[in-house]
Amino acid sequence: MYTMKKVLGLALSCLLSVNGYAQKYEPTFASLQQYECPEWIQKAKFGIYCHWNAQSASKSPNNGWYAREMYIEGSPAYKDHLRNWGHPSEVGYKDIVMVWKGDKFDAKEWVSLFKNAGAKFVLTMAVHHDNFDMWDSKYQPKWNSTNYGPKQDVCKAVRDEALKAGLRWGVTTHLERTYSWVQTNKGADKEGPKAGVPYDGNLKEYQDLYIEYPNFANLGNDFCQLRTPLVSPQSWKDMWRNRLQDLIENYHPDFFYIDGALPYTDDGGKVGFELEAFYLNHNASRHNGVNEGFWGIKDISHHGVFYPGTASTMLERAYSNTIQPEPKLSDESIGAWFHTGVSEYYSSKKLISLMVDVVSKNCIFLLNVPPKADGSFDKEAVDILNGIGRWMQINGDAIYETKPWKTFGEGSVRYTTKENTLNAIVCSELKSDLLLASLKDWKVSDIRSIKLLGSNEKVNFEVTDMGILIHTPQSVKDSDKFSTFQIECKNLDQQPFTVINLQSVKKLNEEASKKFGATGNSGAIPLP
Repeated sequence: MYTMKKVLGLALSCLLSVNGYAQKYEPTFASLQQYECPEWIQKAKFGIYCHWNAQSASKSPNNGWYAREMYIEGSPAYKDHLRNWGHPSEVGYKDIVMVWKGDKFDAKEWVSLFKNAGAKFVLTMAVHHDNFDMWDSKYQPKWNSTNYGPKQDVCKAVRDEALKAGLRWGVTTHLERTYSWVQTNKGADKEGPKAGVPYDGNLKEYQDLYIEYPNFANLGNDFCQLRTPLVSPQSWKDMWRNRLQDLIENYHPDFFYIDGALPYTDDGGKVGFELEAFYLNHNASRHNGVNEGFWGIKDISHHGVFYPGTASTMLERAYSNTIQPEPKLSDESIGAWFHTGVSEYYSSKKLISLMVDVVSKNCIFLLNVPPKADGSFDKEAVDILNGIGRWMQINGDAIYETKPWKTFGEGSVRYTTKENTLNAIVCSELKSDLLLASLKDWKVSDIRSIKLLGSNEKVNFEVTDMGILIHTPQSVKDSDKFSTFQIECKNLDQQPFTVINLQSVKKLNEEASKKFGATGNSGAIPLP
């Protein structure tokens, strides 16, 4: 599926390669429209990453936005903090960071687990909203993972193991809203025995973690503060850009994600353009002058400035209703974003069905698997990944390096293609014969064979007035596994299709937002 922009991009890449010139990106809208979603990730389809930092050690199931909400009087995280640690005027987030032990973190085990699950790229959450870096950070030299928690350069460790395993590596970054997001630590209780006593975020000796005392009028109300500040000082914009340029320059990620649109609204995204141009130019310099880096941002109101065509779009716990002309990336989690100890996880089957739906619509699936505070994974998470891996070992040919068909599916069936092969992936138990009504008006002479992935059983079928009827093998009827039928045919692109009405993904998106929170904090803050 090629758009005019993609054709021009491919032509430009060929021209650059032949003539030896390097792509050059300027921090402008016109120049950054050269960006194309890289071919490697369109083939990879599936990646895994982890939300993991000191918030994992909070002892609270309300830990997704713990560094902010522990300073909001009366909130669940605040109540947990009082019970587990003490009052935030005396024991603050800095103290959780300092006692955090990530002593079971093992990058090799992480990457091995993810690769066995079928992931083709692995990411590291390099920094969350809490202002703590997971690398040997030049601009955050104290509050980073080499000094606390695992006492390792987590980005480097995961990157090295991913590259050894033949996987691509990249980062997610969530720093752009930190300046306003953390400022609840400057408050004080309004009621009770500690009323008026400042929280420890007011201590000047910890401003490198807690951020300077701001002009609260510039930040806007709570709605703005947790999304992006109305106005932030140039010194913070420079800090944001310098921190992430340091990450790019020294770790060379092939995937870079900002948890929002381009920062910042008060400069129209100028500093965001500067960082994007820096990233794309850096990546191109390492790939014969042609960018191979994935640059992802969100198209969400009030989270920065969104310029269409300059980046790949990230969908947080959300899914496309249609086949996309340009790939988008659906960002999902097995449960809550951070390990809580009480989350109900999605099953392997649920996650497989979500991934299959995403791929059938020309999109990419990214799965978050949160470790425990010590860096290990609980048994349920490991079992889920192993379940996905077993399915991918059999059915991966219908996922990797595939393209969408003319219609993405019907009922629980989703279609993907590879040359003249149409994959019909059935994301439900199959207890009877399978009618593919989307394939109405096909001819017997068009079909060379139909086979079941992972089986040598003969698959019998009929071409009927209603579509292709596959006589389901008994082994499939006796199984609870999702099955894939590969239909080899002549000239797939010339075959007719019928669009079958499908349920909108709106309900799925709303359920995910309600249960886990599309904005990351367990659903307490709805999207605008």
